[in-house]
Formats: sequence, structure tokens, C-alpha cells
Amino acid sequence: MIVTQLSQLIEAALKKAQKKGDLPAFDIPAISIERPKDPSHGDYATPVAMGLARYARMAPIKIAEQIVRYLPPTDFIGEATAVHPGFINIRLSAAWLAQQVETILAQGDDFGRIELGGGKKVQVEFISANPTGPLTVGSGRNAVLGDTLANVLDAAGYTVQREYYVNDVGTQVDNLGKAMYARYLQALGQAVPDPDEYQGYYLVEMAQLAVQEFGDKYANVDESSALAFFRQYALDGIIAGLKDDTALIGVQFDRWFSEQSLYDDGTYGQVFNLLSRKAMIVERDGAIWLQSDNADDKENVVVRSDGRPTYFASDIAYVWNKLGIRQFEWAIYVWGADHHGHVARVKNAAKALGLNPEQVTIILYQLVTITRDGVPVRQSKRTGDFITVREVVEEIGSDAFRFMLLTRSADSQMELDLALATRQSSENPVYYVQYGHARIASIFRKAEDEGASMAGGDVALLTHPTELELVRHMLRLREIIAHAAEHLAPHTLTYYAQELASAFHAFYRDCRVVTPEDPALTAARLKLVKAAQITLANTLRLMGMSAPERM
Repeated sequence: MIVTQLSQLIEAALKKAQKKGDLPAFDIPAISIERPKDPSHGDYATPVAMGLARYARMAPIKIAEQIVRYLPPTDFIGEATAVHPGFINIRLSAAWLAQQVETILAQGDDFGRIELGGGKKVQVEFISANPTGPLTVGSGRNAVLGDTLANVLDAAGYTVQREYYVNDVGTQVDNLGKAMYARYLQALGQAVPDPDEYQGYYLVEMAQLAVQEFGDKYANVDESSALAFFRQYALDGIIAGLKDDTALIGVQFDRWFSEQSLYDDGTYGQVFNLLSRKAMIVERDGAIWLQSDNADDKENVVVRSDGRPTYFASDIAYVWNKLGIRQFEWAIYVWGADHHGHVARVKNAAKALGLNPEQVTIILYQLVTITRDGVPVRQSKRTGDFITVREVVEEIGSDAFRFMLLTRSADSQMELDLALATRQSSENPVYYVQYGHARIASIFRKAEDEGASMAGGDVALLTHPTELELVRHMLRLREIIAHAAEHLAPHTLTYYAQELASAFHAFYRDCRVVTPEDPALTAARLKLVKAAQITLANTLRLMGMSAPERM
């Protein structure tokens, strides 16, 4: 990446200035490269000289001047200038910028990919909503964050696995089975009370299907057998629905991991024995507790006094399965903000097992408010229950759903305005970005109609300011991917996409692409447009969105 190359060049300049005696000897720190807020200051800047003044015992501007003097020559720097009080402003070469169009064309779908991760094996576990109902919009935000982050990490050179952790153990799924059984009996016409939990209409629909398939078969068996059957029946049906819902928004998991499997395959027993050998568990008040030396995390119950493992017991076994058994080098969890109290205990569990807690990262996201023209929408129009992902996607589409839920950082409150998401105007950021890609497709249709092509185009003819500004924006994709991967901030893609689309629309406004009287310039500009199409499509793909040819 350019920022990496600039850092290396500045370090080389500092070393050469020291060798020549124009700067005194001192340890060279990490060199930060920034983008100036004012574009007139250049494409990049560094404040490194400001921090070196006390070591060099020189004015920052003098240090900056020596750095500029000894910068090794390179084809991509057009100008480097030392400015008061000690910044170095760097402007990219116009000729080099134009030539990057050919680089983008050559790399195609791979343009933007970087080798930051070095193949490091990372797992992103996300959604993992309890399998007791359809996917809600809140969990939809989890889906969009997790899936886009996985896309970003893959593009940054990590080896990524996506996983959904199915909580199929414990009281919640037992109560689901009871609710399903009650709805089944009601569907048969029996006067039984509504269930205390899981009163949503989805179980009524599932019960009607069960009656169609099984008749009154399970009304004539003992209750324990019926409850066991409907527990699994409801679980299977809801998981199948969750798979349909996630596919609807373009999310595909590599694995749906069963919590029950941690007990069936002996992982839980293995972990319990390991903690016992390490003297990390104690018995008190008839229960078994995991010890903690973390001031932010008290001791937590692993096994209840009645002998049943807690949810935390599963968490311990699961983190061991991830890092100890499957050997992931980095485990990322995406959780709702209401789980913030569990963060320290999972890290403490990893430490207790002898794992590195730094290999565990937990992203907490805030809830979503659904509005229509700013007015909150609180219930499903169809059933009066909670609002599901499917309902919203059927109204605004998968692309708008994903983009809108990605426009804020995970720790920010999120508002999804259904009216804005469907508006076909520049007010709607989804429409604005995708229209850029559709406009490019229309340019190529026009070029074909007029017999124009980019074959043989000479990108050296690309000298107009908005042409070069478009290239600058395209080249930022690598930096955006690096930043999003390093800071786990996939939302930055939405801002970049809008800026890229804006740069393209400005170019389209200022530069006529298909110019019959100048076929050479037409060919060059068609190359630029194709490069923009590649960059925009790659960005949309990272966000899990389509790149439409027509709108």
C-alpha cells in the first residue's frame, strides 16, 4: 500500500540524513502517514518531524527539510514539501495516478485485496440468536456486521470461517418445546392455555403444519414423549427458518455449531478435568465455581447445585473448542450490547484454560430502531409481533437492508428508516451508490451502440482533475480494507462507497466519455470507467450487495 511505502521511504530518508551528518543519531519511531483534511495540502502528510524535535534538538521544519532532501526517488511521488511548523506534504504523481488504471484493470476482482493477515486462521461467530423464533431486525444487524467483517478480513488476507452457534441446550429450548406442544393441541381444537413463553404467531403456523403432517398422533402419547418430540420439531423448524432468513440477506455460514455437541463429544468433560487439574474450580454452597483473578469479573458458577451445567459452562467449553481443539488463531464474537457483562468472563475462561485471552475479541453492537419517515415502527403489521428480517427485506430489499444497517459503527445506536431505504433519489445512500454502477453499465451500452471501445486506450491521456481525483478514490480501497480489518470497523465501507460514487458522478459531470470526434480519448476514458466499475463492484461485494446493471 502507498502508506506503507511512504513510511519506508521516510525512514530511509531519515537514516540517510543521519549517515550524512545532517541529522544527529536517534532511534527512528513508527512513522504515521495521514490524509490531510484540506486536499490542497496534498494526498498524504506526515507529522513525524514534529515528534523528533526534542531528540534531534532542531526545529521541526529543519528536520522536515532534511527528510524531503533525502527522500529516495520514486515514480509515485510527484512532489514532497516541508511546511511550517514541520509537516511534510506529499502529492502523488499525475502520470503515475493515470497508470494505476491499468493496474486496476489487470487485477479485476482481486483489486483491493491485501496481505495484512498473512493467512492467519480467524473465526467470526455471529448472529447466534437463540433458536426460539424467526430472525429479528436486531439480530439482522449482528448478521450484517459479522458477515461484512468476515468479507473484509478475507480481503485483508486472513483465512476466515463463519459460524453460527446454536443454543440447543437448556431451559429456553425446553420451554420452546412446551409452547410448541400447547400450540399443537390448540390446533387440534383442544382448550389448552396459551404458552407462558414464545407466544409469537410463528409457533401457531408451525403447529398447523404439524397437524397436517401428523394428525393427532402426539395428542395420544405420554406428555414427556410429546414434549421431547415437539422440542426437536420446533428446534429443527426454526433453524431451517433461520437458514432461509440468513440466505435472504446473503449470509452463508461455514458451520452451524450445536451447543449440545460440546457435551456429546466429551469437550465439556475434557474442559472440566483440565480446570480441575489446574485447581481453577472450587465447590461452594453445593455449586461449582470458576475462580477468577480478574478484578472486573467475579467468580462464576459452572455447575449448579442440582448438577446441571450453566450457560457459562458451555461458553468455557466453546472457547476451548475454538482455540484449543480447532486451533483458530483468533476468535471473534459479535454480541448484542446487553451481553457486555459476559465479556470479561469469557476472556477469564480462556486464561484459566491456558489459552491466550488476547486471541478472543468480542464486538458489542447496539440495538436497532425501525422508523418510517422518522416515526418509530414498533410491531409487525402481519402478526402484531416483533419485526423480522424477512418482513423488512420484503419491503426494502436485501441490499438496502445490509447497507443501512452498516452505516454506523457497532457501538452506535442505529435507526433504519424504511421510507428512506426505498427512496429513489440521491438522499438514499444505497440508491446513490448502486446508481453509480448502473450508470457505468449504461455508458458501456452507449459505447457499444456507437462502435467505441477501450481497446488500445492510452491512460496517459487521463489528465483532467476529476479523472485523477477518481483514480485517487479508487486507490483508497486498499487503505479502507486495511483500516476496517485492523479496527474491526466494516461500517467504513459505506462512507467509502458514497465517496467513490460521488467522485465518479463528478467525473461523469465534467468529462464526456464517448466522444466520436476523439476516439483515443474515448478509449482512455472507457478504461477509467471500467476501472471505476471494478472498484465499485468490489466494494459492493465486500458489503454483501449486488452491483446492478440497470436501475
